[in-house]
Amino acid sequence: MTKQLVITAGEPAGIGPELCLTLAHEPLPCGVVVVADPDVLRTRAEQTGINTTITEIEVGATAEAAPGELLVIAESFPAPVECGKLNPDNAATLLNGLRRAVTACMEGHYSGLVTAPLHKGVINDAGISFSGHTEFLAELTNTPLPVMLLVAGDLRVALASTHLPLREVPDYLTQDLLRDVLLVLLQDLVSKFRIDKPEIVVCGLNPHAGEGGYLGTEDEQIIAPVIRDLASQGHNVRGPLPADTAFTPASGSKDAVLAMYHDQGLPVLKYAGFGHGVNVTLGLPIIRTSVDHGTALDLAGTGTADNGSLLQAVRLAAELARS
Repeated sequence: MTKQLVITAGEPAGIGPELCLTLAHEPLPCGVVVVADPDVLRTRAEQTGINTTITEIEVGATAEAAPGELLVIAESFPAPVECGKLNPDNAATLLNGLRRAVTACMEGHYSGLVTAPLHKGVINDAGISFSGHTEFLAELTNTPLPVMLLVAGDLRVALASTHLPLREVPDYLTQDLLRDVLLVLLQDLVSKFRIDKPEIVVCGLNPHAGEGGYLGTEDEQIIAPVIRDLASQGHNVRGPLPADTAFTPASGSKDAVLAMYHDQGLPVLKYAGFGHGVNVTLGLPIIRTSVDHGTALDLAGTGTADNGSLLQAVRLAAELARS
């Protein structure tokens, strides 16, 4: 049987707390424990009508939740929490809860980590430099190169660069970086997704993959040599293909697509499965999945937020843990 997963409830002013409450009423593939402020959860349960019993436990406790019960590792916020209103005074505590969850996974108490959405802006407003979950988790686990992979059904989209301004992307992409990203992607598709000989399609950076150099030289000078090198080693990697066709059936069979930047790959993924997509961080020594959406501050406390992505994140984390 799969060991429990640990879940972080995310930005308390957003929908994360109420999404976590719904898990107590869903059939799950394994047990879950949530790192959150118990008082916030109880208040949100009253506001939304999600009738959930909150039971506080310690890290690693062997308790098993009853129907309608949510097991919670307490991480209480110092400042009041109000739906839809961000408060920088709670940012440090929020990140401390994430640290506790990661440490608990590293120590073997839980089989994987599932994260509800954070709000990058309010964390930075608190004077804490924060570019996203992916980079923060890499730092916590001493991972040299985390790779972001989004999953929606059979569609898997990995990113060569993540939270960068678009003007910085061409300089960020190097042959060494792309080779390392592709090797992490290949390795984890085998070890975590149990795909024996993964096929990867690589997007070009420029329109038409550079049009033979007339629309940019990065595709021919940076991306193509890496693909040739890996293909010569027996890896099934092909490209660079124009991004406007790489995702289509015309590009052939594929287990994953590697996009060069965030908004090259994610619009396709979210169109294909918004609300049911899952974010997976590859390269980490732990399993980590997350939702494919943000904090939805305007929906917080209404009880109308869709828990589909969180459910899929839990199911995929449990599946990867079994692998």
